[in-house]
Amino acid sequence: MSRKEELKEKIKEFPVTSGVYLMKSKEQKIIYVGKAKVLKNRVRSYFSEGQDVTPKTRFLMTAVWDIEYLITKTELEALLLEAQLIKKHKPKYNIRLKDDKSYPYIRFSLADEYPRLYVARKVKNDGSWYFGPYPKGQIVYETIRFINETFKIRDCADSVLVSRKRPCLSYQINKCSGPCVSLISKQDYLKDIEAAKKFLLGNGKSVVKLLESKMWEAAEEERFEQAGRYRDSIEALKSAFKKQKVIKEAEEIDIDVLAFVGAPEGVMFETFHVRKGVELGSRSFFFSIYDHHDDPKDLIVTFLGQYYEENFIPDLLYLSIDIGHDLTHLLSDLLKERGKKEVTVKFAGDVLGSGLLEKANQLAEVHFKKAIEKGKEREDGLLEIQKKLGLAKRPDRIECFDISTFQGQETVASQVVFENGSPAKEHYRRYKIKTVEGINDFASMYEVLSRRFKHAEMDKPDLLVVDGGKGQLAMAVAVLNDLGIYDIPVVGLAKSRIKSDFQSHQLEVTEERFYLPQRQNPVIFRPASLAFQILVGARDEAHRFAITYHRKLRESSGLESVLDDISGLGEKRKKTLLTKYKDIQAISKASVDELAKLSGFNRVLAERVLLQLEEIMTPEK
Repeated sequence: MSRKEELKEKIKEFPVTSGVYLMKSKEQKIIYVGKAKVLKNRVRSYFSEGQDVTPKTRFLMTAVWDIEYLITKTELEALLLEAQLIKKHKPKYNIRLKDDKSYPYIRFSLADEYPRLYVARKVKNDGSWYFGPYPKGQIVYETIRFINETFKIRDCADSVLVSRKRPCLSYQINKCSGPCVSLISKQDYLKDIEAAKKFLLGNGKSVVKLLESKMWEAAEEERFEQAGRYRDSIEALKSAFKKQKVIKEAEEIDIDVLAFVGAPEGVMFETFHVRKGVELGSRSFFFSIYDHHDDPKDLIVTFLGQYYEENFIPDLLYLSIDIGHDLTHLLSDLLKERGKKEVTVKFAGDVLGSGLLEKANQLAEVHFKKAIEKGKEREDGLLEIQKKLGLAKRPDRIECFDISTFQGQETVASQVVFENGSPAKEHYRRYKIKTVEGINDFASMYEVLSRRFKHAEMDKPDLLVVDGGKGQLAMAVAVLNDLGIYDIPVVGLAKSRIKSDFQSHQLEVTEERFYLPQRQNPVIFRPASLAFQILVGARDEAHRFAITYHRKLRESSGLESVLDDISGLGEKRKKTLLTKYKDIQAISKASVDELAKLSGFNRVLAERVLLQLEEIMTPEK
């Protein structure tokens, strides 16, 4: 009896109740997770021989070796469990939102005595008020800067707030009201916070009226300098309102709109966001693993089950497709469970919904086209790699390894993965070298690759990249041979110094060389080619990831300041930071504007410092 026939017999014993089914590969790795109202019927449909079976389903079933199930009391529980299992196991054939696809929010820390604004990547139940999501981080930074300056809200870290003895520079240049040294009462400060909230919610007229009353009050009391500040704030707000798109019919609720585009190349989800009448913009999610034969209703429910696991829950969700009464009711129950409030889910057929959907659809079409173009460029780059390196197949999965040792102390290694030419950060791994003493990159590479390829649950790479020349390449090949792995091609990347004649001056420059086993001369790629950028990008990413791991280890052990490895920070700038702030935590809580004002800093460097500190301080998975 074939394995397919054995599975058909097994399915006959499946229950006729709701639940989640898990499809596994021969290595017992979960490759697909699905939910079902009736488990037996849903799983049995995968073995149908009819013409309505999608190409994706046929391809999936060739990889399925076993199927298991988990029973739930309701279909809602099945949907919730499906989202959790997809997030946990990252199945190869599921639509899944990746960890690096987070979008920023503006967070009001209302639980603080003197609230301030932060950039947040996740909505937490911490007593704060969140506004978003925004499509770009730059928009959030600019909005926070505008609000801080207009309403004189503090931008200092909590540690600075409690320890300061005199007003900071922000107060002196009229960008803060000085709550740190009680130059404003708590009551008045909270009024400014409330005005800032109203601005974000699009309630501009009430904010202007409040500021106008304060301006005239200050003028009557002959506080002309203060009155002038209110006047400037009013003008800034009026200018901002002209750019702010406000929908009168939606001023009391939060709305999300989901647009959907499906084609043979993949599917695109576009979420368009309106908060209390204010249009914030959209976010796009492209998935190439599914094709246009799939039922859009199932795709939408699966996508939203994951999307609203951590994102803000709106009051109203408009859908571009009528998914039917049962699925609509299921999504409503899901959002009610997640958001602890009643949520209306409906097809965007009314006047308000159709108008918003038109905008979302236009954005979805544009972003879908761009995603297809980028995918085609990456495919061409991978095909060039295949041709240049003489690979048997296109390198859709590339793994790159790097060894890092700091001052002869602890040696670590990194493994980064590129899928279809782009970083797949959920597959990154870090290693502490356990069996090698001192500095020995060759032996360390041997240990790391040995440990990596003992994990049968990981997909095999189509191309293995090692950072280094012929020596590191030979070590990687030796490891694979010792493990009995002969079907994974390996390439070594190394920089080579060459002489260059530039207007009769001899200059020494570096050039990337790509070495293959049993080949004397290196392979050369055009630096401008996407093939070159993919391979070098993987190597650079592996190096960055290894260095980041070292930073974390040094931070926890106190061996060295994590600032040492942030590019662009010399001794003077590092000293400036450590003089201004008492520790790394305090630096990480500072705003971009605050860092940019420091001697020797600018906005670009400030953003780089905060981004790298955020990565360093994020707990390892």
